Amino acid sequence: MQIKTLIFAFAAVLMVASCQKGNNDVRQEARESITSTAPNNNIQSAVQSPATPTGPTTTMTFEEDRFNFGTAIEGEKVSHTYTFTNTGDEPLILSNARGSCGCTVPKWPRQPIQPGESSDIVVEFNTKNKVGQRSQKVTITANTNPPESFIYLDGQVEKPAGGQNVQVN
Repeated sequence: MQIKTLIFAFAAVLMVASCQKGNNDVRQEARESITSTAPNNNIQSAVQSPATPTGPTTTMTFEEDRFNFGTAIEGEKVSHTYTFTNTGDEPLILSNARGSCGCTVPKWPRQPIQPGESSDIVVEFNTKNKVGQRSQKVTITANTNPPESFIYLDGQVEKPAGGQNVQVN
């Protein structure tokens, strides 16, 4: 009985090992395929570059492009609203807004902003595991020249008293 179990376990290990080798081969082939077809072999730019709106450009002006939230306790969520105005002559179209990491999440208007109108971008920063001085950058892509604008959320994140993490739902 034990010999059968031992043989079965050995066979299972061999199968898993051969599957892993096969998966690694497939992954490597996929990497090579993508690398050889990506322009200038630059996978990062091909994957991360949001589409820039085409057509006429306009301008946008933020009331503030940098906000200091002061001090937050690790685990808290910090939020700030950035107000901007379309100061150009064409409708303003925001095609993307992305944080410098997954802990910084912007919410931006999806509809065009008419000349002279204002709107908001709300940025939420989750401080979990982010102790220390922080400067969270949000990149906004729009039909402006240049097509990317930046806003920042700065501050200090401290460990809670007693070193316990704050639980945020």
